[in-house]
Amino acid sequence: MIIFRDPTEIPAGFGPSAVAIGKFDGVHLGHRAVIERLKADAAASGARAVAVTFDRNPLAVLRPQLCPEAVVTLERKLELLSELELDAVLVLSFDASLAAVPAEDFVQRYLVDALRASTVLVGRDFRFGHGGAGTPALLARLGPDAGFAVDVVDEVFLPGIPRRISSSWVRELLAAGDVAQATAVLGRPVTVRSEVVHGLARGRELGFPTANLAPVSGVALPADGVYAGWLDDHTSGLRLPAAISVGTNPTFDDVLERQVEAHVLSEEWLELYGHDVSVEFTAHLRGMVAFDGVETLRAQIAADVAQARAVLALA
Repeated sequence: MIIFRDPTEIPAGFGPSAVAIGKFDGVHLGHRAVIERLKADAAASGARAVAVTFDRNPLAVLRPQLCPEAVVTLERKLELLSELELDAVLVLSFDASLAAVPAEDFVQRYLVDALRASTVLVGRDFRFGHGGAGTPALLARLGPDAGFAVDVVDEVFLPGIPRRISSSWVRELLAAGDVAQATAVLGRPVTVRSEVVHGLARGRELGFPTANLAPVSGVALPADGVYAGWLDDHTSGLRLPAAISVGTNPTFDDVLERQVEAHVLSEEWLELYGHDVSVEFTAHLRGMVAFDGVETLRAQIAADVAQARAVLALA
């Protein structure tokens, strides 16, 4: 998959393209339905399958006080789109200048001139251009003269659940600690990827050493609590079962920033400092609480480890 960071990087003669536009935050099942439709349209017309997305949520520029945390980082979003076997992604830097571009100019500049769009796919509620004036109806009006057809993709639902799949729903599920349902909506496990860094070594002192992940700013984490899951060590290639903690460790009240820690469920502790790892959340075990002493905490961690092993079906 080719990644264009600016329209000027697109070579002359690129296209024709079937183009899907969206934030694609989380690349959830709704986004995947759009991409699958995009690839089908591209294959039917012999066009390239291209996604157009943004380097941040437009609300970060337009109404920053209302901008939610991202479901995934931009880098992870591009990885997930790459897994869907697109031909290319155009990442637009959303700043005040782009926000001021009229919708008609956006269509001409990016869809027609840069990508030679033959088909444009959007969700029914997608808006673009200055003041959000760009709508599926506007695209349909401009399409005939500009040389592209418009394909509006309907909302996607999980079986038996009337709520449409959306990034907002994913964030709500994460805030509730419901990683199992979030996994269903995403169509893939909930993960956090970062580097293992040195912490306060308190887990080691308690007999349950943990891999402490460097904070990833601006990305939604599951609610504070304890989870069962997996640690994927991209440095060594190992996949290891783990009991995972998210929060600030209220028993000691000396951790100022929420952190993700993973205790590997193996007989020997592995030195993971400096390793690039992903923590995958499988099930929520309990909320985060303050305990009245170290021994009470140690006993609870032992119970958490036993429960995590049971949930993960470990011998």
